[in-house]
Amino acid sequence: MPEEVPGNISQTFKDLIPITLTTIFFWLFDLGFRYLAGGVFSEKIIEWFQPIFSAADGYLGLALIFGAMAFFWFVGIHGPSIVEPAVAAIYITNVEMNFQLYQNGEHAPRILSQGIQYFVATLGGTGATLILTMMFAFLAKSKQMKTIGRASAIPVLFGVNEPILFGAPVVLNPIFFIPFVLAPILNVWIFKFFVDVLEMNGFIYNLPWTTPGPIGLILGTGFAGLSVLLVLLLLLVDFLVYFPFFKAYDNELVAKEKMGESAPETTFVNRNRTTDKAVDAAKKEGGQKSVLVLCANGATSSMLANAIKKGAKARDIDIESTAMAYGQHKDLIDEFDLIVLAPQMASMLKELEEDVKNYKTKAVSTSGVEYVTLAKAPDQAVDFVFDSLRR
Repeated sequence: MPEEVPGNISQTFKDLIPITLTTIFFWLFDLGFRYLAGGVFSEKIIEWFQPIFSAADGYLGLALIFGAMAFFWFVGIHGPSIVEPAVAAIYITNVEMNFQLYQNGEHAPRILSQGIQYFVATLGGTGATLILTMMFAFLAKSKQMKTIGRASAIPVLFGVNEPILFGAPVVLNPIFFIPFVLAPILNVWIFKFFVDVLEMNGFIYNLPWTTPGPIGLILGTGFAGLSVLLVLLLLLVDFLVYFPFFKAYDNELVAKEKMGESAPETTFVNRNRTTDKAVDAAKKEGGQKSVLVLCANGATSSMLANAIKKGAKARDIDIESTAMAYGQHKDLIDEFDLIVLAPQMASMLKELEEDVKNYKTKAVSTSGVEYVTLAKAPDQAVDFVFDSLRR
C-alpha cells in the first residue's frame, strides 16, 4: 500500500491472503466432512461436548470460568484472552439455542454466553469495575482516587477498564484481590438465579463488547422484563462487595497524602528544558515522527494515541500517532520511531525490545497512573514521546 495509508488499514490488506486461504481450506473441509459423516462438523462437535456445555452452565462451571478470567487479569495477564477461546463455542451455541427458543415463544434458559461475559461478569470490565469507578469518582476522599475515577468513568462505561485497573492500581493490589474475583462470580450466579428461578430469558443476541454494560444486558436479553431490576441488583451487590476494600484503600491513600507522600506510580513525565530543546530541534529538522501505541485490543491504546495527536497539533509538531492491538505491529515496526506499550502489555516489553533491535524504532512501556495522566494531558503526552526518543 502507498506510504500515505495508515498502518492499521495497510495491515488489513496484508491479512487478506491468509484469511482467504483459511476460508477456502475450511470450506473444503466442511464439504468433505458433510460427505463422509453425513452431518455438519459444528453439530457433531456440539453432540460430542454436550456434557461439558451443560456443566459450564452450572454454578460451579460459571464460577470457574469467570473467576479464572478475573484471577488472570489480577496477576497481570489478559484473562479473557486466556479463558474465552476455551468457551467461545459454548457462547455461540447457547445464544443460537436461546434465540430459536425465544422466536418460538419459549423460555431461553441457556446461561453461558458472550453477553454474560461482557455485561454481567465484567460489568464495566473484568472485575465488574463499573461501580468501583463510580465509587472512586464520587465517594473517595483521596485526591489520587478521585482523579483516577473521573478520568476512567467514561472508558469503563464502554468496557475499557484498563485505566482504573492500572491507574488505581487494582491489579496486583492485594487490597482488591477478593472483590475483584468475587464480584464477577456473584454477578453470574445472580443472573443464573434470574434465568432459572424467575424465568427471565438468557442472552438471545450478541452485541459489541463496547456497548455500555447496563444497556448491553437489557438489549442482549431482548428487553426482558426483569433485566432493569437485575442491572440495579448487580450494581448494588458489586457496591457492597467492593465498599469495605475501597474504604481501606481510600484511607491508606489519604494518610499518605496527608504526610506528603505519593505512590511510586504517580511519577509523571514533566516538561523540562531538555525536552523543550528536543521539540525545538524536531521542528527545525522537519520530518514526521511516527508513534504506535499498543494494548490488548486497540481500545485503551487509542486514548494515548489521540492525546499525542492533540498535543502535537496544539504545539505545531509533526507527529503521527496510531493505536493497535499487540501483534498487529509485527510487520510494521520499521514504520515507527517509537512504540509505546499500554500498562496491561508491559510484560511484553522484552519481547518488543527484541523485535525492534534491528530497526531505528525505540520501545517503551508505561505504568498505570502515568498512562492515565498522559492520556488526559496532551502536552505531557508529547513530552513523553520526545523524552522516550532521547533515551
